[in-house]
Amino acid sequence: MDLPDRAIIAGKGRLMKNIYLDYGASTPVDERVVAVMQPYFSEFFGNPSSLHLYGQKAESALEQSRQEIAACLNAKPSEIIFTSCGSESDNMALRGAAFAARHKHGLNHLIVSPIEHPAVLITARQLEELHGFEVSWLPVNKTGIVTAQSVSELIRDETALVSVMHANNEIGTLNPVKEIGEVCRERGIKLHTDAVQSAAHFRIDVNDLKVDLLSIGAHKFYGPKGVGALYVRTGTNMISSLTGGSQEFGLRAATQNIPLIVGMAKAFSLIQEEHQNRIDHIQPLRDLLISRILANISDSQLTGDPDDRLPNHASFVFDGVDGNLLIQVLDAAGFACSSGSACKTGDPEPSAVLTKLEYTPSWSLGSLRVTLGKDTSKNEIESFLNVIPGCIQQVRNLNK
Repeated sequence: MDLPDRAIIAGKGRLMKNIYLDYGASTPVDERVVAVMQPYFSEFFGNPSSLHLYGQKAESALEQSRQEIAACLNAKPSEIIFTSCGSESDNMALRGAAFAARHKHGLNHLIVSPIEHPAVLITARQLEELHGFEVSWLPVNKTGIVTAQSVSELIRDETALVSVMHANNEIGTLNPVKEIGEVCRERGIKLHTDAVQSAAHFRIDVNDLKVDLLSIGAHKFYGPKGVGALYVRTGTNMISSLTGGSQEFGLRAATQNIPLIVGMAKAFSLIQEEHQNRIDHIQPLRDLLISRILANISDSQLTGDPDDRLPNHASFVFDGVDGNLLIQVLDAAGFACSSGSACKTGDPEPSAVLTKLEYTPSWSLGSLRVTLGKDTSKNEIESFLNVIPGCIQQVRNLNK
């Protein structure tokens, strides 16, 4: 990918282009995806709700995309609801299922993992604080795993919904969603999973996972930003949180964004065809990254599960390091990564996820997430490994 001249930096006597290692945040749109989207911006631009030819062309593309995504998930087309992103899908799942369960059955209890994406966490807290739902927070182990047994122990007669993410965005840990789904199915409880991260790497079968609601977002798997989907199993009661029209089976009133939906369907289909080749390429690079950093940098720890984790995901904590400052130093050195800590009014705050996992502030403030993509090369990883020890030492010296 061509970069502007300002992105060329000096590095050890040679010129080096910026290297992107933040694919967990977003991915470039695959050129094959751009190609299928293009006609729907200018040629087939009609509103899919219109009855004329232009509208019929758009509606045909909409329903074809719905069929493609349903096939990828082993679902029915009528179970796919298009949204604007994974966060909206999470919101729709929790609000729609919770309000429907209370309205129809008087259920008022939610069970949620405490290290979910904020789209789930903040939504659950708002349902509790503003709408009178009771939320039980699941225990997690040191690597961020939720067990089926812990879910079973919190289920009660008034439980409306359980929400446990498939893969954690910050630490990469994979949860045993299938086993949790079996428990929920036995107890008659609906299960939602945020699969925004995992859908970028694995074939997702909603029937095998035994989930009732599942969220995905296109820009995590080389599709466009601004589009996502929510799988809603037939028979799952939902109340719309966006009213005004009959689009998306009456659950989301908004004119569908056809170019982006077409692009998401293409990008998701490509995962099904290429996911194993992509894993075979990136997982050894991830393992190299983890082993070398832990071996060569003092006071470093891997966060998340060492085995049950996303194939592209390496995350660490470093004692005595300001994670936000580390990201800036790495960026100046030509590497785009991310940190789990947040910056509020200039003061670094420990990562909420790592705090829940009982890391002390000295460790949790020093988090780093490195996520690889399908086009990441070994040379790029070697370049990063050559630079990271010096960057860590630089930050530690500044913190003294």
